[in-house]
Amino acid sequence: MQTETILILLFSIAAAVAIAVRQLHVPYTVALVLSGLALGVLNLFTPPHLTKELLFSVFLPGLLFEAAFHIEFRDFWRNRLTVASLAVPGVAAAVALTAMILTPVVSTLHLEQDFTWPYALVFGALIAATDPIAVVAVFRSLGVPRRLSVLLEGESLLNDGTAIVFFTLSLSLVTGASVTTGQIATDFLKIVGFGALIGAAVGLAASQVIKQIDDAMIEITLTTIAAYGSFVTAEHFHYSGVIAVVVAGVLCGNYGARFGMTPSTRVAVETFWEYVAFALNSFVFLLIGLEVHLDALFTSWRAILVAYLVVTTGRGLVIFAVSAMLRKTREKIPWLWSVVLTWGGLRGGLSMVLVLSLAKDFPHRDLLVTMTFGVVMISILVHGMTVSHLLRWLGIVKGREHREAYEFARGKLQAASAALEELERMSHVHFFRNDVRARLKDEYTQRIAAELDQMGALELDRTAIAARESRWARRHLLLTEKNHVTDAFRQGLLDQAVYEKLLADIDTRLLWLESGEEERTTEAQPVATNGD
Repeated sequence: MQTETILILLFSIAAAVAIAVRQLHVPYTVALVLSGLALGVLNLFTPPHLTKELLFSVFLPGLLFEAAFHIEFRDFWRNRLTVASLAVPGVAAAVALTAMILTPVVSTLHLEQDFTWPYALVFGALIAATDPIAVVAVFRSLGVPRRLSVLLEGESLLNDGTAIVFFTLSLSLVTGASVTTGQIATDFLKIVGFGALIGAAVGLAASQVIKQIDDAMIEITLTTIAAYGSFVTAEHFHYSGVIAVVVAGVLCGNYGARFGMTPSTRVAVETFWEYVAFALNSFVFLLIGLEVHLDALFTSWRAILVAYLVVTTGRGLVIFAVSAMLRKTREKIPWLWSVVLTWGGLRGGLSMVLVLSLAKDFPHRDLLVTMTFGVVMISILVHGMTVSHLLRWLGIVKGREHREAYEFARGKLQAASAALEELERMSHVHFFRNDVRARLKDEYTQRIAAELDQMGALELDRTAIAARESRWARRHLLLTEKNHVTDAFRQGLLDQAVYEKLLADIDTRLLWLESGEEERTTEAQPVATNGD
């Protein structure tokens, strides 16, 4: 099968999965991995392999830039101590803990001969990077506290870079190079620091050019150059391309987009990067599923179970240690959130690619590959599928069933109301008998009253429901305004300049609504009374 055909087939599968998960309450990425596993078992075609070159040149820069572009720097900065603690010393501690626990366990259970701590250190480093895409999607659907999402996303953005740096440094230990603690610290600071400087330079340069022009296509191109250019430049000089992309994305999203883009252009740029993230994630998680051989995993279940327990225990110890250290600061983390952060630390494609990048003759490579693939599969399938239940069990979010019951009742209410409106129109157009009309009107009126009673009996967070409905109504009205303005322009009732100004005004209000600023502004305004 030709490469072009395989790519079209993978896109078709991703689209089908996306449609299916709208009906099933399954995280999209989990469904993709399951689809990849099924395709691998059926062996219908030979997929492209998830290589280091493919991930680093195509997938990683785009995914990291999109996530960083949408990070609110104010939220990130308010939680800088927590995020930095989890992503830098937290990753270092997790790597060390994994190596300390895994080495004696592997030896005691006779899983592998001569498995010393440097090899466990390599495993700890490559498995340290988290990929919370599935968890963040669940967070958004359930409406978890905003800060919890920021902590998980912020940590993931930074720990990718620190994990790669530690992976590189741990390989130098395995090769027998004499490396001191001071040299490791110096190399780490140099790789991360210069990577951040390159990302800042590229991000600022792109933002400055964006401020000088007003063309959506060119500004999309500039952000693409910032994403991939910062990564390639940093990697060329042997610094952290991941950190460079993250810094460039944060600058473009919070400086270039905020001060250099018109609202209409910003909507176009954000839509473009959302699609890029959807497409890249679709390929990555499908390829993860296709890369795994289930029979090999089942054969090595003891090693995988040991690795999973060690990795999860190490992350839990680090999360709770950081939470304890921050108890007396303004960034303290609730203990229940620590449980969620521990469980939400999913592993993904980066860990698989790092372990596959090891040379074929690397000692214990087969064991490292098996443990990595197994841990990634367990974290995506088990943690990704159960995190919503964990959030409800801990009481962090309300039960979804109440909200679904409310939405179902509201849908029936809207349908009955639409039928009543149509009944009025029919009575004027078709002139059918008054007794038929009256009987139908009574029937639908009773249905509406019953649905209202049912909605009133539900146990709901009325404040949250009101805020959600207000946001939905405002967005619907703004889109109605936009459609009316577009129709007026097409009919020749508005000239180009007025049309663009009106669209810019509507897009500005849409952006405010999406960020929550419009609702806060509305709430802050005094309500006028008749006596004013």
